[in-house]
Amino acid sequence: MRAAVFHGPHDIRAEQVEDPHPIEPTDAIVRVVAAGVCGSDLWTYRGQSSATPGARIGHEFVGVVEEVGTQVRTLRPGAWVIAPFRFSDGTCAYCRMGMESSCLHGGFWSREEVTGGQGEYVRVPYAEGTLVEALPRGEAPDTRLVPSLLALCDVMGTGYHAARRAGVEPGSRVVVVGDGAVGQCAVLSASLLGAELVMVVGSRHEQRRELVGRMGATHAVPVRGDEAVEAVCEQTAGLGADIVLECVGTPDAFASAVALTRDGGTIGYVGLPHGVELTLATLFPRNIAVTGGVAPVRHYLPGLLPKVLDGTVDPGAVFTDRLPLTDITTAYDLLDRRATVKPLIDMAA
Repeated sequence: MRAAVFHGPHDIRAEQVEDPHPIEPTDAIVRVVAAGVCGSDLWTYRGQSSATPGARIGHEFVGVVEEVGTQVRTLRPGAWVIAPFRFSDGTCAYCRMGMESSCLHGGFWSREEVTGGQGEYVRVPYAEGTLVEALPRGEAPDTRLVPSLLALCDVMGTGYHAARRAGVEPGSRVVVVGDGAVGQCAVLSASLLGAELVMVVGSRHEQRRELVGRMGATHAVPVRGDEAVEAVCEQTAGLGADIVLECVGTPDAFASAVALTRDGGTIGYVGLPHGVELTLATLFPRNIAVTGGVAPVRHYLPGLLPKVLDGTVDPGAVFTDRLPLTDITTAYDLLDRRATVKPLIDMAA
């Protein structure tokens, strides 16, 4: 089989690798139909992670169950499934709380000796706890739905987590920091939850500003820093946002989130933090709450999936390029240069 393999900074290639096989009786083998390249994959691509040459990469994939272990009862070959970006057993104390992202026995694809999702086949540990059937057994989705189902693996659930944890509700005035795929899905989620104002700041890319409008943003401004604060204050009677959704994870982005939040407001952060230092002395006098973290996508999937199937939401719009696995190098280059919002890897192409 073919899969994406990391060889060093800015060097990811599609290569022949060994086919996966069940190891544990709770495993399943999934034939991947489509995979995503995520902004967090860029930390590996740029050599800013612990990945070593030869490592497989990728954590977003959807496909068809090909084989199951002897203890898998609820999934059968032929089932069309969605794989959250973290596998989980579905039975531990954290999974029962709806915090599958903290599963005591789970982990991330391409870590913990589990291969990455950007390949033709993947071994899925704890298949019953991890995988979600997208459709009744034996059915396959309309090809137009595949991007939105793929978005449910990570970016839609992550954007939704930011909005849910921060308490977005009808009438909320929300600002989103970040116009990448997660930021786009945070806009969609805030709109879905009834926010009155959904404003994106710092979006200087015309394609991305157009997309946030399609996702439900009421305002999108290209300014940052003090100008962004002024733009938000103009829309919020001089106070700032009730809720800011931070979807980048850099020090500048988090500092902007603090500056844009009104006193007594909330920051929902889901951007993978790199170099962010939280200063409580800044938050304390303003009563700003901070919440978020790694999204328990598996918990949100049963609620979000019907909204995709009935057309209520279309998170698949974040995939602005579709490429074959043989062009995985191009996919990473496009994302690294911000020349695409998010690439979809089509295994049939």
